Amino acid sequence: MPDELTLGELARRLDDRTGDIRDDIRGLSEEMGKKVDQKLYDIRHDALAARVATLETLREKDAEKLVATRRWLIGAVIVPLVGILLPVIILLWQGAGS
Repeated sequence: MPDELTLGELARRLDDRTGDIRDDIRGLSEEMGKKVDQKLYDIRHDALAARVATLETLREKDAEKLVATRRWLIGAVIVPLVGILLPVIILLWQGAGS
Protein backbone atom coordinates (compact mmCIF):
# COMPACT_ATOMS: atom_id res chain seq x y z
CA MET A 1 0.00 0.00 0.00
CA PRO A 2 2.57 2.55 -1.00
CA ASP A 3 -0.10 4.81 -2.61
CA GLU A 4 -1.84 5.47 0.70
CA LEU A 5 -0.83 8.52 2.73
CA THR A 6 0.21 8.28 6.30
CA LEU A 7 -1.61 10.37 8.83
CA GLY A 8 1.43 12.59 9.29
CA GLU A 9 1.73 13.20 5.52
CA LEU A 10 -1.99 13.93 5.29
CA ALA A 11 -1.77 16.42 8.17
CA ARG A 12 1.24 18.14 6.54
CA ARG A 13 -0.55 18.49 3.19
CA LEU A 14 -3.69 19.77 4.91
CA ASP A 15 -1.61 22.37 6.79
CA ASP A 16 0.04 23.45 3.51
CA ARG A 17 -3.36 23.91 1.86
CA THR A 18 -4.70 25.78 4.86
CA GLY A 19 -1.68 28.11 4.75
CA ASP A 20 -2.20 28.68 1.03
CA ILE A 21 -5.86 29.53 1.60
CA ARG A 22 -4.93 31.95 4.39
CA ASP A 23 -2.37 33.66 2.12
CA ASP A 24 -4.97 33.94 -0.64
CA ILE A 25 -7.54 35.43 1.74
CA ARG A 26 -4.94 37.88 3.08
CA GLY A 27 -4.07 38.92 -0.48
CA LEU A 28 -7.74 39.41 -1.34
CA SER A 29 -8.22 41.49 1.80
CA GLU A 30 -5.31 43.74 0.81
CA GLU A 31 -6.72 44.15 -2.71
CA MET A 32 -10.17 44.99 -1.34
CA GLY A 33 -8.57 47.58 0.94
CA LYS A 34 -6.99 49.26 -2.09
CA LYS A 35 -10.25 49.54 -4.02
CA VAL A 36 -12.02 52.90 -4.08
CA ASP A 37 -15.53 53.00 -2.72
CA GLN A 38 -18.16 53.55 -5.45
CA LYS A 39 -19.59 56.62 -3.70
CA LEU A 40 -16.16 58.20 -3.47
CA TYR A 41 -15.53 57.39 -7.12
CA ASP A 42 -18.83 59.01 -8.11
CA ILE A 43 -18.05 62.13 -6.07
CA ARG A 44 -14.61 62.45 -7.66
CA HIS A 45 -16.03 61.84 -11.12
CA ASP A 46 -18.71 64.51 -10.65
CA ALA A 47 -16.14 66.99 -9.35
CA LEU A 48 -13.89 66.30 -12.33
CA ALA A 49 -16.80 66.68 -14.76
CA ALA A 50 -17.72 70.02 -13.17
CA ARG A 51 -14.11 71.19 -13.41
CA VAL A 52 -13.92 70.23 -17.09
CA ALA A 53 -17.19 72.07 -17.78
CA THR A 54 -15.84 75.17 -16.04
CA LEU A 55 -12.61 75.04 -18.02
CA GLU A 56 -14.53 74.68 -21.28
CA THR A 57 -16.66 77.71 -20.39
CA LEU A 58 -13.55 79.74 -19.58
CA ARG A 59 -11.94 78.68 -22.85
CA GLU A 60 -15.00 79.80 -24.79
CA LYS A 61 -15.00 83.17 -23.01
CA ASP A 62 -11.30 83.61 -23.79
CA ALA A 63 -11.97 82.82 -27.44
CA GLU A 64 -14.73 85.45 -27.49
CA LYS A 65 -12.38 87.99 -25.90
CA LEU A 66 -9.77 87.22 -28.54
CA VAL A 67 -12.27 87.78 -31.33
CA ALA A 68 -13.41 91.05 -29.72
CA THR A 69 -9.79 92.20 -29.39
CA ARG A 70 -9.12 91.46 -33.05
CA ARG A 71 -12.22 93.37 -34.09
CA TRP A 72 -11.19 96.30 -31.93
CA LEU A 73 -7.69 96.25 -33.39
CA ILE A 74 -9.03 96.27 -36.93
CA GLY A 75 -11.64 98.93 -36.21
CA ALA A 76 -9.59 101.26 -34.04
CA VAL A 77 -6.10 100.95 -35.46
CA ILE A 78 -5.89 99.44 -38.93
CA VAL A 79 -8.88 101.14 -40.60
CA PRO A 80 -7.89 104.68 -39.50
CA LEU A 81 -4.27 103.98 -40.41
CA VAL A 82 -5.29 102.87 -43.90
CA GLY A 83 -7.64 105.88 -44.11
CA ILE A 84 -4.75 108.23 -43.43
CA LEU A 85 -2.06 106.49 -45.49
CA LEU A 86 -4.15 105.67 -48.57
CA PRO A 87 -4.76 109.32 -49.59
CA VAL A 88 -1.09 110.11 -48.98
CA ILE A 89 -0.01 107.19 -51.15
CA ILE A 90 -2.51 108.19 -53.87
CA LEU A 91 -1.28 111.81 -53.83
CA LEU A 92 2.35 110.70 -54.00
CA TRP A 93 1.54 108.33 -56.83
CA GLN A 94 -0.29 111.04 -58.78
CA GLY A 95 2.51 113.50 -58.07
CA ALA A 96 5.14 111.06 -59.32
CA GLY A 97 3.11 110.41 -62.47
CA SER A 98 2.86 114.07 -63.49
